[in-house]
Amino acid sequence: MAIMRCIEAHPSMEMTVDEFKAWLSRFDADHDGQINKEELKDALHSLRVRFGWWKARQGMKEADCNHDGQIESAKEIEKLVNFAQKRLHMKIYQSDW
Repeated sequence: MAIMRCIEAHPSMEMTVDEFKAWLSRFDADHDGQINKEELKDALHSLRVRFGWWKARQGMKEADCNHDGQIESAKEIEKLVNFAQKRLHMKIYQSDW
């Protein structure tokens, strides 16, 4: 019997803002259109980020403007993109299309 494993493709550390949003939405476990700390932690673990639980906590502190434990608004997404660029060294850019 052959055992097959499905390995989720890891995104490159360079992407557009729209690709970042689409990648992040894959971790929206409850499909509510918002990202919470656990979902962010899962996303960071998929990138094999060291101390992903801690960086998820820091990302939420920086991006969650209204302190409701969710990343949902465009402003909060923008802050999360800035966090990913500065703290995770991701290259996220606006699409020119």
